[in-house]
Formats: sequence, structure tokens, C-alpha cells
Amino acid sequence: MKVDENKINQSFEYWCKKLRVSPYWDIRFEFVDDINWRKTGDFKVDCDDRKAVLLLNIANTKQENLEEVIVHELFHLKMYPLDQVTESLITANFLEGTPAYDFAYSQFFISLEQTVEELTKCFLFEYGTNKELSYGRCKNQKSYNELFNGL
Repeated sequence: MKVDENKINQSFEYWCKKLRVSPYWDIRFEFVDDINWRKTGDFKVDCDDRKAVLLLNIANTKQENLEEVIVHELFHLKMYPLDQVTESLITANFLEGTPAYDFAYSQFFISLEQTVEELTKCFLFEYGTNKELSYGRCKNQKSYNELFNGL
């Protein structure tokens, strides 16, 4: 997929304003052109200084709509304080490696990811330039019938 870097930069600036990411965060955007990097988007965060770098994979993207990835990652940044408080509560109250810890940790992060994805869809449908959702991750998933094979 050929990426229009200027268009992606414009999308990043638009969404930072729309989601009111700045002035709370000082944020910049970088392309990752590494075929071995497995993620489509990610952040590097300096929480103490409220600085963040959004990383977007242009060499090996799994998503068709990079605007969707930008919105998704910006929502993760907006929810970062909640993420950190909840993770701290889990680690303070459960011994790492125990079933209770594993359950609390996985359930929180599954819920966080689902919440971020739903917020992304809502904002993309309402304000996005490209309202098409990416289904790239579905390609590697089992079909509904395959989930029940052998049960």
C-alpha cells in the first residue's frame, strides 16, 4: 500500500485538535519504515514530561485505513492516565503470575482495547475523512465454524 505521507500528517494534525490531545500532551508523529516491525501503530510516552511520539508503520501495515490507526492510537494516549492507574492497582493487589493477577490484567486490557476501538469507530464515522473500517486483522482470525471444530 502506497502511503501519502503529507495526507497522513494532515490527518494526524486534524485528529490531535479534534480530540484535544494538545496542549495537554506535546506530541509528534514519526513513520516507521521497517518491514520487521509487527505493529501498525504505537506510542512512545514520557509521562513525567507529557511528551509522546506516535509511531505509524508504513512498511508493513495490517490496516487499510491509517486514519483509523491514528485515531485509535490518540485515544490510547488520552486514556493513558486511566491505563496507568489501573495497571498500578492490579500490580499492587495481585501477585504477578497468579491466576488472579492474570485474570485482572487481561480483562482490563481487553476492555481497554475494546473501548478504544469503539470510540475510534464512533469518532471516525462522525468526523473522519475515510469512514471505511479496516478489516486487516480479520484475515488472520479463525472463521466462526473453525472456532467450534473439535468441540
